[in-house]
Amino acid sequence: MRLAIDDLIATFGDAYPKGRDYLARLAAIEKAADLPETQRGQQLRSLRQEALLANPLLDFGRLLLVKRKPRPQVRGPGEEIGMPSNHECNSSLPIGGWDNEIAVLEPVRPKGRLRTLYRPEGGGYVGEIDLHPNADRLLFTQSDATNWTVWELALEEGAKAGRLRQVSRMPDDVDAFDACYLPDGGLMFCSTASFQAVPCWHGLKWVGNLYRMEADGSGVRQLCFDQDHDLHPTVLPNGQILYNRWDYTGIIHIYLRQLMLMNPDGTGQRAVYGSNSWFPNALYFTRPVPGETDRLITILSGYHGPHRMGRLVLLDTGRGWYRDEGIVHEFPRRGQPIEVAIRDHLVQNHWPLFLHPWPLGDASRPETCGKYFLVSCWMNKKASWDIYLVDVFDNMVLVRSEPGYALLEPVPLMRQPTAPAVPDRVDLSRDDGVVYLHDVYRGPGLAGVPRGTIKRLRVMAYHFGYRHMAGPDKVGRGGPWEVMRILGTVPVEADGSAVFRVPARVPVAFQALDGEGKAVQLMRSWVTLMPGETQSCVGCHEPLGNAPTVHMANAMNRDPVAIEPWYGPPRGFDFAREVQPVVDAYCVGCHDGSEKDRPDLRAEDQVPGYKGLLLSALGLRRLHPDLEEKTGGVFKYTPAYEALIPYLRRVGIEDDASLLMPGEYHADTSPLVQMMLKGHQGVRLDPQAWDRIVTWIDLNAPCHGTWHEVHPLVTDAAERRLAMWREYGGPRGDPEAVVETPRPAFAHTDPSPLPEVESASAEGWPFDAAEARRRQAEAAPHREVTVDLGDGVPMRLVRVPAGEFLMGRDGGAAIDERPATRVRIAEPFWMGATEITNAQVRRFDSAFSPGYYARRHATQDDQGLPLDGPDQPAVRVSWEQALGFCRWLSERTGRTFTLPTEAQWEWACRAGSDGCFYFGGRQADYTAFANVADEGFSRGLLTLGKQTTGGVDSLVLEGGYMADTRFNDGAVVTAPVGRYQPNAWGLHDMHGNAAEWTRSAYLPGAMPAGDGLDAPDAAGEKVARGGSFFDPPKRCRSTWRIGYPVWQRVFNVGFRVVCEEDSLPARLAAGGAASAE
Repeated sequence: MRLAIDDLIATFGDAYPKGRDYLARLAAIEKAADLPETQRGQQLRSLRQEALLANPLLDFGRLLLVKRKPRPQVRGPGEEIGMPSNHECNSSLPIGGWDNEIAVLEPVRPKGRLRTLYRPEGGGYVGEIDLHPNADRLLFTQSDATNWTVWELALEEGAKAGRLRQVSRMPDDVDAFDACYLPDGGLMFCSTASFQAVPCWHGLKWVGNLYRMEADGSGVRQLCFDQDHDLHPTVLPNGQILYNRWDYTGIIHIYLRQLMLMNPDGTGQRAVYGSNSWFPNALYFTRPVPGETDRLITILSGYHGPHRMGRLVLLDTGRGWYRDEGIVHEFPRRGQPIEVAIRDHLVQNHWPLFLHPWPLGDASRPETCGKYFLVSCWMNKKASWDIYLVDVFDNMVLVRSEPGYALLEPVPLMRQPTAPAVPDRVDLSRDDGVVYLHDVYRGPGLAGVPRGTIKRLRVMAYHFGYRHMAGPDKVGRGGPWEVMRILGTVPVEADGSAVFRVPARVPVAFQALDGEGKAVQLMRSWVTLMPGETQSCVGCHEPLGNAPTVHMANAMNRDPVAIEPWYGPPRGFDFAREVQPVVDAYCVGCHDGSEKDRPDLRAEDQVPGYKGLLLSALGLRRLHPDLEEKTGGVFKYTPAYEALIPYLRRVGIEDDASLLMPGEYHADTSPLVQMMLKGHQGVRLDPQAWDRIVTWIDLNAPCHGTWHEVHPLVTDAAERRLAMWREYGGPRGDPEAVVETPRPAFAHTDPSPLPEVESASAEGWPFDAAEARRRQAEAAPHREVTVDLGDGVPMRLVRVPAGEFLMGRDGGAAIDERPATRVRIAEPFWMGATEITNAQVRRFDSAFSPGYYARRHATQDDQGLPLDGPDQPAVRVSWEQALGFCRWLSERTGRTFTLPTEAQWEWACRAGSDGCFYFGGRQADYTAFANVADEGFSRGLLTLGKQTTGGVDSLVLEGGYMADTRFNDGAVVTAPVGRYQPNAWGLHDMHGNAAEWTRSAYLPGAMPAGDGLDAPDAAGEKVARGGSFFDPPKRCRSTWRIGYPVWQRVFNVGFRVVCEEDSLPARLAAGGAASAE
């Protein structure tokens, strides 16, 4: 209280005349030691109310608010007071049965008079008020027996006072609500005219997007073409519009509702807070501090649980736009750190809860702003929703309560500064816009990717679901959420720049492609340009406010290019039309359904009796009755599609909300692509066949290219959407049209037979474990060396003797493991007894973190299973980073450390064995020796409970169906190193856990025989060995090898080190502290 009184005195001076008296009274109460505690508390409460309600910022005299009688609570808290749940809009609320009104409080005090300003007839809803800056009229939302509409009430004195008119004039099957005045005289509002539906509700709940109209309700124009709700449009002091957008194309849907910004004409749409962030889940009812565009007061809330209500926080987007970076204050928690929690029910059992904040202050006097706020507050379960004055000094003072009613939406009835009118830049004569990308390599999206890697951008568009036809496991199994439309590609200049045209009023996304046409980074969101708009970005996911470097980008030297079509005009990507021809030409010859142990890759019309797959339990409950009757909840893909999906790594429907690592879902991490690159049965795809497979994976592997091909629509939603687009300025064309393109023709070729090779041999090899230990003992006076990395972090090395063995194998289908070649390891060497751990890497780079594996979960609302425990192997570490660690270790110890060559690695792994594993053959029980894809990995959710999302079932599509479920090795993702029994030379985890970089360059066609491939500067990809937790046993064998670029931080690849010096002391110290490199 003292802080607030001091501030009011300093800020307002004579306008706060009793300030000194309040301080004296406060001091007297504090000094009255003999005063009973209850009496002291009463005096303090009385003084607080008197002193703080004397705030000159409350001298506006009259306060608008909504008075609403709570209904019986049916679901979560908030529905009873007219708050849609966090996945719904007004269309889901009851349209009748409300006891509510717009009221005026005068004076703004607890005993002020509360009088009715407007009360709807017939029990309709009234709320979502927006006062015109002139304070002479207000907008509000009202419901009637037909739909939801926007109305205006005149407030000025005289003949027009109380005049009421309906502003929105939408069709009966369309709702309009949540409107605000625009500086140019128009209005912005939310409407369901898009005929879209909430995907996670499988189409049962309508979506509201933002539109604008003239003051008389004419000239309606759609501005936002978003997947899910756009909420709470608010005018900023600079004339731009702030709003809340919910989107989750390939992102877990309970976490991402970002604050967006745009101009009143719909141009310049961009995120300002919460992009790629797990926290906060949502920000509702956001308003700017008077006169400012960066500081915002908002409600921080969760997904399930209380509706739209939550914690009251003050943001400063100038300080950050991610997680809690920009949260500068939480009420009433002055001076306390922001509690960051990654949790679905984020504000469940949190008190107090807030709604509808209104920032007080005089924009012409900045010192008055950003400290005092009116807000609707629910103090505890026994309280009602009342109006409070809160401040940054942790005071909360009751302004007004009304027994039996909730008091909501406080708005001072006073004039406010009018924001400038931003000129309308839309050119309605055009159907396109221009994107200018300054430098694709700028920003974290492609951090670490060498310049010259990105050759083109793939341009795609989303086609969102309809009412009663939306949601997961329809367009594709386990993803994507939506129909993925392929538009084509555009070139990227050598300096990373690009300038190109895109269709206007269409949600488009871009993917950065390497020289093989594979996506290095994925845009799991979209941008929508208005007709004639030019929108620029500095780089790939660059932070807000980043400025481009000052130079003339190459792309600026030419006109914007048109999108180069992808084997035909823009269309929905359909597996049967785009990929099945590849499968028919190259795969069906063997995979024709005649062998039960082989996937059946035939087209649907070639598989009699094909039925499809049953939806998840949640999906079944949310089907339209007609659709449920016609399908029984079973939806068809195609036989080949179903068979191939388990062999992919691609973005799933409930994937990581964080920005993906560059190359995280690169097609080369998919087992299907790896198998083909390794020469599966001699099959060699031509460039177009590869392009079709890769594009399919990069687009999240859809099956259907339109919604009606999932199943014929049971409502007229598609026709109604097209009609609304024609009426309200939507895009041209029908995304449900099936575009006929020539069926690609591939010359059928029988797989090339693998060449016969003459078996090689190596003298004195194989040998048993006893011989291995004997040779090791002869190689050095001590078997182990302990390296002290400092801060209590050790690293163990074991001696690996010299010798000769057969590297690779003659059998099997992988040509890159053939032929078995005699290799001599001429000198003994020291090798890490385990993979390098996170704790060890952090001695080199203190900021290192491999994050989470997002496709397995302990609970339904976590980020995934952690990979960053101190004793887990360091994964998502590039070959360059691994070599950097080796250089750092060499500098600290004075000894030369590096990565093992492929030959050293396989020799060390085998420890004399000639089998698949050092502990046995391919069918051996691995549970004591290796962490591989097992029974535990085959399950997506480890803690079973009530299913709140339809995405859980699909998690195991990544790797789960390939897992060996005969055994359970006790780990799901990477295990702490050294948990499993070592081989005869004391080396742990050579099979599984994390694959391991070697310093050798990768040749895909045959086992290497030296020729400079082991030199660190050898060109090309580098070899990773040993398999991982993701890989079934056959991919963890001694000979398994795969290549990746040196910059790629692969999700399951780590490393171990070697030292090739003859002798090391038993203990070795590495001095120096960690650096954040």
